[in-house]
This record gives sequence, C-alpha cells and structure tokens, in this order.
Amino acid sequence: MRPRNQRKRSASSPSRPRAPFEPSEPALGPTSGASPRAVSLEEAETAEREAEWGVFERNPRSFPYWVKQQCWDKAEKVKGRDPERWRRDPLGNLVFRKLVGCLGCLCHDYDHILPFSKGGKSTLENCQVLQAKVNRSKGNKTEISNADLIQKSAYCRVSGRDMDLLEMSAFGNVSRGEDSGGCRIQ
Repeated sequence: MRPRNQRKRSASSPSRPRAPFEPSEPALGPTSGASPRAVSLEEAETAEREAEWGVFERNPRSFPYWVKQQCWDKAEKVKGRDPERWRRDPLGNLVFRKLVGCLGCLCHDYDHILPFSKGGKSTLENCQVLQAKVNRSKGNKTEISNADLIQKSAYCRVSGRDMDLLEMSAFGNVSRGEDSGGCRIQ
C-alpha cells in the first residue's frame, strides 16, 4: 500500500522531468567583444530578402520561399497559358504550379542542380523546376544524361481542355497568357 502523502501520477503528466526551455537561435542584438564585419552588397540583399520572406534556417536543404518564386519565374513559359500557372521543366515536361511534391505527370519539385548532399546550396543559381518523378529518380546523381532523365519522365498527353479543367478546379477560372492569340477587345 502506498503512503498517503504520495499521489498517483496522472496519465497527462510526464514520467520524467523536462529540460528547461532553451532557445534554438542566439538572441539578436550586440554581442560583447565582437567586432562588426564588412558585409557585401549581395549578402545585404540576401539578408533583406530573408527578413522579408522568411528563411528556413532549421532546414537549409529546402529552398526559401523567395527562391522558389524566382525559380518558377526562370522556368520556360508555356505558350498560350498563364505563366503563373504553367511552365516546362528543362526536359520539356509540362508542370502545373499547384501540383507540388506528388508523383503525377504534371507535378513538380524544386530541384538542386548540384545535389545538396554534394555541396550544392539552396540558392537561385542552384534551383530548377523539375517534374517530381524525374527529380526523385535523379536523386543525388550528377553524372546523368538528359536522355536518361527523359526516359524517367512521367509522360502524359494533356490537351488544352484538360489544362482548362485543371485550372477551373484549382483556381475557379481559366487564365490565358499574353501570347494566347485570338481576338482582343479594345
């Protein structure tokens, strides 16, 4: 039998004491004895972007949001389609902006051209939009030909009507690019 002054632990209480809270990042502000170092213009612009968009210091493997935005912008545009919604990867595969990380034929990933595991940084210069299936099969290989990657592509034939249906389901409307042709009302 248990003595009266000892209480039974409830199921919600931890079985061992927790460590005191320690911040994962150093406190901001001046540090004693540290001299300021010169900052290049590029570092200042990067720091400004990171402060504006947020940066994922806890996971340097993933691209910051602003890098993904600019990476999408530098991918090849699809004629007659809204460039904010449709692009082509370097192998010519059609990708849809809203489909990220899945393995369908229109899905894409933001790929490190030089793999992160081999020293590649999560920068705009090392980023490309790549069909997700191709990116997963590429892995961390650097010596792989475009012909081999094209064979690993998830090929699907997508008509203009299919693209319209995807846009309707994802955005609620269909948006054409500036170069879509046809008549313009002035």
